[in-house]
Amino acid sequence: MDAYELIMRNAEEVVTDEEVRELAADPAGKRAYVGYEPSGVLHLGHLLTANKLIDLQDAGLEVVVLLADVHAYLNGKGTFEEIRETAEQMKAQFIAYGLDEDSAEFVYGSEFQLDEEYTLDLHTLELETTLNRAQRAMAEIQGGDTAKVSHVVYPLMQTLDIEYLDLDLAVGGIDQRKVHMLAREELPELGYDVRPALHTPIVADLTTGEGKMSSSDGVTISMEDSTEELEEKVNSAFCPPTADPEGDLENPVLELFEYHVFPRFSEIVVERPDEYGGNISYERYEALEADLESGELHPADAKGTLASYLDELIEPGRQKLREIRS
Repeated sequence: MDAYELIMRNAEEVVTDEEVRELAADPAGKRAYVGYEPSGVLHLGHLLTANKLIDLQDAGLEVVVLLADVHAYLNGKGTFEEIRETAEQMKAQFIAYGLDEDSAEFVYGSEFQLDEEYTLDLHTLELETTLNRAQRAMAEIQGGDTAKVSHVVYPLMQTLDIEYLDLDLAVGGIDQRKVHMLAREELPELGYDVRPALHTPIVADLTTGEGKMSSSDGVTISMEDSTEELEEKVNSAFCPPTADPEGDLENPVLELFEYHVFPRFSEIVVERPDEYGGNISYERYEALEADLESGELHPADAKGTLASYLDELIEPGRQKLREIRS
């Protein structure tokens, strides 16, 4: 893959394609970032954007991981000391997962978000942005929580982070889209350049195929899970023999193959007894999807294979967590 193809792999959306093509044409020294509220344990939602960061490193970009301690504090996630402790755990897991430490920079928000210049820019944005606009930007992320003043400051800080981290590309899940659009609108008002944004997909709920997988509501897979726990979760996953279930449902097993497994392995081998057709290998996600549709690949075999490859992906992070906690 060339740089543009690596940047675009499994992207739900980029804003704008022209800007991303310019970035791909000369990626050396360019900086892309994702921001995470420290939570201690990485789950598949974190790892989907981490896969994209690995793609970006392979494309020649430098990546910045914002360990958003001030954002977490504003969201009521604990004291700064508690948040810092979980942030260090996250950093160790990202590196164990495969992020190249030599071309990755981990930054705490408190390293620059409490400075006078940043604070004055934040107050300017507060003057320029309507309450409704800030609430719309935060709504997807906030979920059903009761709105607080800190919730509307949150997206304004995300807007400024793009400038103060000296970035060339903002990356996040598609639920970050409204925040990035706010940044594209407001940064020029402060005399700063607009940056392109890349949005990754959201994986459907593992057991129902509805909505999105969530660590706080429903079943997700994390680096805390043992091999047995992971296998149990995958084997109970919703997996109809199609990539396009009826209604608004998705097939989360296929999504995990597409977004997590195929980007990290050059070949996927489904192990089957000879009486059931023997082993079958895939180098492309589309071929696996087609075999599930045709009946050549049984959902149970797809689940067993998915569990095996996901387990291999999270094992280094699982081991790192054991080391930290021992």
